[in-house]
Amino acid sequence: MVVKGWIHECRMLLGIERNATSHGEKLISAVGALVGILAVYWITKAIFPDGFMSSPGNFVMLTSMGASAVLLFAVPHGALSQPWALFGGHLISAFVGVTCQKLFPNELWTGALAVGLAVGAMHYLRCIHPPGGATALAAVMGGPLIFELGYHYLVMPVLINIVALLLMALLFNGLFGWRRYPAHFTRRHKISSETIPAERQFELTHEDFAAAMQELDSYVDVTTEGLAELLELAKQHAEKNIIHPKEIIPGQFYSNGKLGHLWAVRQVIDASDSKDLTKTKIIYKVLAGEGAYETGICSYDEFRCWARFGVNQVNGQWVKVIEN
Repeated sequence: MVVKGWIHECRMLLGIERNATSHGEKLISAVGALVGILAVYWITKAIFPDGFMSSPGNFVMLTSMGASAVLLFAVPHGALSQPWALFGGHLISAFVGVTCQKLFPNELWTGALAVGLAVGAMHYLRCIHPPGGATALAAVMGGPLIFELGYHYLVMPVLINIVALLLMALLFNGLFGWRRYPAHFTRRHKISSETIPAERQFELTHEDFAAAMQELDSYVDVTTEGLAELLELAKQHAEKNIIHPKEIIPGQFYSNGKLGHLWAVRQVIDASDSKDLTKTKIIYKVLAGEGAYETGICSYDEFRCWARFGVNQVNGQWVKVIEN
């Protein structure tokens, strides 16, 4: 028990979140990244079959495209993955990097300056794209062949690379209805207006968000539209619930339905054998959330008032058990 507590604490300190995506989604992301990088290679080679530098066949595919492929194919609905972030992030960073190299060549701090200015520019121009930092750094540290390109670096390899990657992201992600790209094209048919907002009776819970994450089936770097979609799914899930379990059963798992640090999941370890429920005692263990890995004892009525609904663990997430 103590070991589990330490493991849980270490996981929280390191920020290791439970991944709600399915195995199929993970495989699709991996295959997408593979074909995306192949597309960058083939398109660049097709446009410049003899290379664009003095040496035949010598062309550049930026290593930062590998990082962009992770975003476009593993997090296609994320704010950092959208077309303006991709184009603006790389091109602006490339411009900053080339400019810094021209103004301060061969200085030890030029690379750091380029990355810092690129981050600031991406912030102000609303196109934060982490791989852009690597594109700016490459303009400073790429060596003589890159330096000779000057501002042509923005066109080749940067623009050619990102156009190729974007085209493949559009084609590949478009094969799967739940991961259209750009995120603006994503429309969840499962989200409906069956329930009028004014008729909603239940507050959102931790389990509602977990269930909504599983329905999205995507690693979420949330855009405004994506967050609204996630919230709507969570609201719809909340409306399927009853207030408290009809009965408390030994061996079952229960949640208090709260959010944040107040949320907890308990397992009923044992209950005293008494026909009078007011005298029945419940022994429980906290499995997740507040007071994790602690044990306790309380009355049957106290536990039932604490428990909002039963839960089960599915793909590492606690989800509600809908009672009939």
